[in-house]
Amino acid sequence: MRLTDFWNRMNRHFGERYAESWARDYVLAELGGRTVTQALADGVAAKDVWRAVCGVTDVDSRLR
Repeated sequence: MRLTDFWNRMNRHFGERYAESWARDYVLAELGGRTVTQALADGVAAKDVWRAVCGVTDVDSRLR
């Protein structure tokens, strides 16, 4: 998954304003206690980060 696709999905799920905030502030155990932003900066694949987001939120099946 490309990073642009990842952010597209985040924006569609959370809304453009809230997606960035959520990614910066919400800590996910599935990402080793990191936020989305931290995990991506640490080199975790966008696909794996998206799976973690899907694991803790009710993402529409069309976006999974």
